[in-house]
Amino acid sequence: MRDFPLKTGSNAGQNTLLDIRNLDAHYGDFQALYGLSLRVQAGEVVSVIGANGAGKTTLMRSVSGLMRNQAEQVVWKGREIGALRADQIAALGIALVPEGRLLFASLSVEENLIIGGQMKRKGPWTLQRLYRLFPILQERRNVPATALSGGQQQMVAIGRALMSNPELLLMDEISLGLAPVIIKSIYEALPSITGEGLAAVIVEQDIAKALAVSSRVYCLQEGRVSLEGASSEVPRDAISRAYFGV
Repeated sequence: MRDFPLKTGSNAGQNTLLDIRNLDAHYGDFQALYGLSLRVQAGEVVSVIGANGAGKTTLMRSVSGLMRNQAEQVVWKGREIGALRADQIAALGIALVPEGRLLFASLSVEENLIIGGQMKRKGPWTLQRLYRLFPILQERRNVPATALSGGQQQMVAIGRALMSNPELLLMDEISLGLAPVIIKSIYEALPSITGEGLAAVIVEQDIAKALAVSSRVYCLQEGRVSLEGASSEVPRDAISRAYFGV
């Protein structure tokens, strides 16, 4: 099943980076998450699956500070961060690749990437390394970012997040709407991204890909965790029940 094997750091399973504790999230009067709990260890790749409306993007927005929550509901390396702003959370080492990419249309590819490094966090990711990972971005570095194809824009969004040199990378629906050949190329790049111990949470509707790239999987249904387990061990019929509620 693991077509795209990813390495986890040697300390995976020992040190908790992210600890989400009974998280509730609301859009006005509408409640999107109900007492959701989830953990990510250092160096671990976790996948989050679920149908449309299950709460996956709300979870990513809550962790990254785009939605403010109770401070104690999101804990980063022992610190309660649920009420912090998005820029404060990014400075701590959490980077989001948002659904829809959300690139700056008035800026070039390279300018979008440079913005990702404004936190000045130390780490391995530089423009040169990103260009080695995604050579097409170097070729088109002076082109407006939103003039690129959808797949190339996704590479820019991933690169922008990596330029902040995060400890945890949140990737929300990275394959949504992309051609299969582009999806394959992006997933083939993931081992190079996570190979040095970078932890990641990958939100994905493609169950097979989600299981292939992660050590553990969470399935969400109607804002709740309906299943959790080791990606290589969870039975597919159990996933189907958790995913579709049947």
